Amino acid sequence: MQPSYLNLYKNGELDKRIEQAFKLLESCYICPRKCKVNRLKNEKGYCRTGLKPKVCSFMPHRGEEPPISGSRGSGTIFFSNCNMSCIYCQNYEFSQLGQGREVEIEELAKFMLELQNIECHNINLVTPTHVIPQILKALKIAASQGLKIPIVYNTGGYELPQIIKLLDGIIDIYLPDIRYGDKDIARRLSDAPDYPEQIKLR
Repeated sequence: MQPSYLNLYKNGELDKRIEQAFKLLESCYICPRKCKVNRLKNEKGYCRTGLKPKVCSFMPHRGEEPPISGSRGSGTIFFSNCNMSCIYCQNYEFSQLGQGREVEIEELAKFMLELQNIECHNINLVTPTHVIPQILKALKIAASQGLKIPIVYNTGGYELPQIIKLLDGIIDIYLPDIRYGDKDIARRLSDAPDYPEQIKLR
């Protein structure tokens, strides 16, 4: 069975989703922060990310859930920065301190293809929420060059319902890390007091 995004790529729907996603960057409305900065002009809001995605590393990851890691690893792309500020984050150096480098969309597509070429089972997008438009554009490029493995959306769960809807038919495996049911704890540990409310909207 082929990944669902290939159908959208072939029928042109993926192009429409990419266009919709990039429009949301003009007055950024990608996550519940709704910073409304113009990221198309490289303005930066809460996630400290402008137009270009920033990547810390990409590699086969054998430490994810067994069904995702399999025998050859999950093809993980670790995105720098985040729309949350979790004080306990195990990826703190790049999620909060911003370690990594900005990459062109074409280079991001190349990462995906390289992970497929070394026989990873899937493309695992870690902390992808704030760079969804860029990821979708890279996915289209990669699909045009033969990408055909599933996409994993590995997220902290701080998402807008309309973005999840935008991703319908593109993402094959959702791996949300649901963290809080209490707004005061969410505020103290992640600076996201509306987190429990956003989770209920899914």
